[in-house]
Amino acid sequence: MKKIMMLTVAAVMAMGTAVIPEAQAGAEGRCKACHDLTGPKHKTGPSLKGVFGRDAGATDFKKYSATMKKGGWKWDEANLRTYLTNTKKGIKTLAGDDAKTKMSFKLKGKKLDDVIAYFKGQ
Repeated sequence: MKKIMMLTVAAVMAMGTAVIPEAQAGAEGRCKACHDLTGPKHKTGPSLKGVFGRDAGATDFKKYSATMKKGGWKWDEANLRTYLTNTKKGIKTLAGDDAKTKMSFKLKGKKLDDVIAYFKGQ
């Protein structure tokens, strides 16, 4: 059963048009309080609509940290994993300096996979 589910998830992600319900629920449950997930509106944090493949700090969000404004990386799967696994350590790894973030967020396992799947499927 697990293999069938994984193949289904892979097929849907490959299509790029459908959002997996578990993935959507994962992102909404963990990101929605501070980020708009479906449109260009910014909240406490920038809109995450279309974040997958986007350059870091590339929206018109006015409250980016200096590190995010500087950017230098794309939000691909590897970089999302690095950041979302431990935002405090991840930002330092991605920025390559003593960067800081106000976000103290840690995801792992299926929760991390679901959030990334959601961003990939937007």
